[in-house]
Amino acid sequence: MAQVPPTENKMGTMPVGRLLAGMAVPMMLSMLFQALYNVVDSFWVAKLGQDALNAVSLAFPLQNLMFSLGGGTGVGMNALLSRSLGEKRQDLADRAANTGVFLFLCSGVVFCLIGLLFSGPFFRALTDNPQIIRYGEQYAGICLGLSFGLYGQLCFERLLQSTGRTVLSMASQLTGAIINMILDPILILGLFGAPRLEVAGAAIATVIGQFCAAALGLTLNLRKNREIHLHLRAVRWHGETAKEIYRVGFPSILMMSIGSVMNFFLNRILISFTEAATAVFGVYFKLQSFVFMPVFGLNNGMVPIVAYNYGAAREDRLRRTIRLTIITAVVIMSLGFLIFQLFPGQLMALFKPEDEAQLASYAEMLAIGKVALRIISLHFPLAGFCIIAGSVCQAIGNPFYSLIVSICRQLLVLLPAAWLLAQTGRLDLVWFAFIIAEGVSLLLSSIFLRRTMRAAKASIAARQSAGEAPA
Repeated sequence: MAQVPPTENKMGTMPVGRLLAGMAVPMMLSMLFQALYNVVDSFWVAKLGQDALNAVSLAFPLQNLMFSLGGGTGVGMNALLSRSLGEKRQDLADRAANTGVFLFLCSGVVFCLIGLLFSGPFFRALTDNPQIIRYGEQYAGICLGLSFGLYGQLCFERLLQSTGRTVLSMASQLTGAIINMILDPILILGLFGAPRLEVAGAAIATVIGQFCAAALGLTLNLRKNREIHLHLRAVRWHGETAKEIYRVGFPSILMMSIGSVMNFFLNRILISFTEAATAVFGVYFKLQSFVFMPVFGLNNGMVPIVAYNYGAAREDRLRRTIRLTIITAVVIMSLGFLIFQLFPGQLMALFKPEDEAQLASYAEMLAIGKVALRIISLHFPLAGFCIIAGSVCQAIGNPFYSLIVSICRQLLVLLPAAWLLAQTGRLDLVWFAFIIAEGVSLLLSSIFLRRTMRAAKASIAARQSAGEAPA
């Protein structure tokens, strides 16, 4: 029986400004809330002292590696799914969704093994402080060992986003974040009769929130997401679909994974000065998420629109979406820059310990942090453009451009620059490596975005001439 073509998706008909706002604002709000609960997590852990804060901060590369695999898989799945819907290929869209679920499950198995086997060696490679190692093993072992919750949450939220149901995706994400925020002080400090689990409590609160968000996301997809059809029998390996998902998603996986490598080696550079420097670096990553997370939400709202309209051969909508997204991202990042310049001390004060015996180490961290936040934030406006440019390249079929930019920025420029500046013996100079690296990223991103748009224009024109573009 011939399939009935699906009705036109709003991504091909609604005015671009209203469409981008409707797609992106819910995601931006949910990502902002996600940033809030990341900070709340470290806020409560910081009450335990600098060792606890350092353990959570040093665990970031492992957590980022875990998120990288899921985030990249989601990028590939969403791009294929949205493009298939734009081309009116319901069978391919459903296959992308079901194969994507299978790939996320496999990711959970991989990181469960990593968490159980490699958490200890990882922390011992960074420090010989036994307290940091003990806290770190607990935190990473739980978060990675029970990563099925995170991967379920990422998968089902991305499926909702790919069909424009960003409000439902936000509901899933907010559910996990709120549960985590409620449980954090209870489990970390042992409130209301609960055991005092300290850093392990932060990890358990995170995992519980992720599993709850995954359960809600699955329910919403089954009941509300009519444009894709999930079936248990179809959740399996399909080679061609997996290949296409990772063709687009693998560069994104590598790009985010490169961030883990950069973070690991930069922590080794910083800890050679003082443990307070690594604590500051961890605090920076928590605080900068308030600026970057809304841009990532904006970015996630843009990608399905770009992919859909590229598949539908609508160049005018494609260009308007990209232009508006870049302007919005640069404005957000500029506001973040101003906040970091004006209020660095107040931002660092969020992580002040309760124990008076810890105040001396906090004073050192505060002094380092004020300088670091002001210097690093200089690259924020440039990063706004680079983030969007890279995702445009991924969404319309040039993912390796983004990979090249990421490798150059974080491995070939940032780390060598940080190491060279560290040789001066001045910690404050090390932070300038971020500005140097972002300048290189801006140059490359501009070149690659222009090339990608020229290729997209030629592809659309060829399909229209051949009568292959959807009517």
